[in-house]
Amino acid sequence: REDVYEPMIFALAAVSMTVGNLIALRQTNIVRMLAYSGVAQAGYMLAPLAVASDVPDSALAATVSYLVIYAAMNLGVFGVIMTVARRTRSGELESMNGLFSYAPGLALLMTLFVASLAGIPPLGGWFAKFGIFKALIEADSGWGYSLAVIAALNTVIAAAYYFRLTSRMWFDDPVEDADTSSIAIPASLMAGLAICIVGVLAFGVYPESVTHFTDVGIYTAGR
Repeated sequence: REDVYEPMIFALAAVSMTVGNLIALRQTNIVRMLAYSGVAQAGYMLAPLAVASDVPDSALAATVSYLVIYAAMNLGVFGVIMTVARRTRSGELESMNGLFSYAPGLALLMTLFVASLAGIPPLGGWFAKFGIFKALIEADSGWGYSLAVIAALNTVIAAAYYFRLTSRMWFDDPVEDADTSSIAIPASLMAGLAICIVGVLAFGVYPESVTHFTDVGIYTAGR
């Protein structure tokens, strides 16, 4: 029943976003930080389902679009982390210090992926979050407006730790005794990163590339 599952989804979405982001904010390990960020991202994906009875098509389309775009962003982030970790043998945030000084291409890619996770236009993440807020506001209900406010506050919290990471890459010096020679990237990993960044850019600049497949209206029209 709607009066049972929607309040439950509301609570799950709100708690996932808030707890995930607050714990991520305190992490010093980049893998743990992104793991808790993933918990928060799951909250964003759940949010439209709390108003699905009011705007079923918009809610489902927003959740599926977010899932597709998040996959490209997250795979790209972990691709860069994997590449850097092969050199540093560390998953600590400080291992990303000064990355731009010796691997500017990887630093730029990481910055774009992280900015997309934060929802900065014109990268794919902005459209993913726009779809979430659009569905919540279109519902024109207390549940929707409340979750929109919670999601907006959590977006600000997430931006704090995302930009702390980018600041380390661009403005901090590499840790003492770090190997700052250029990093060789395996061809397979380079291809994967290329696919992810093309997807992130395409989804942001040309959202129809994802909405054409996630808009449930095109499948139900005429029924």
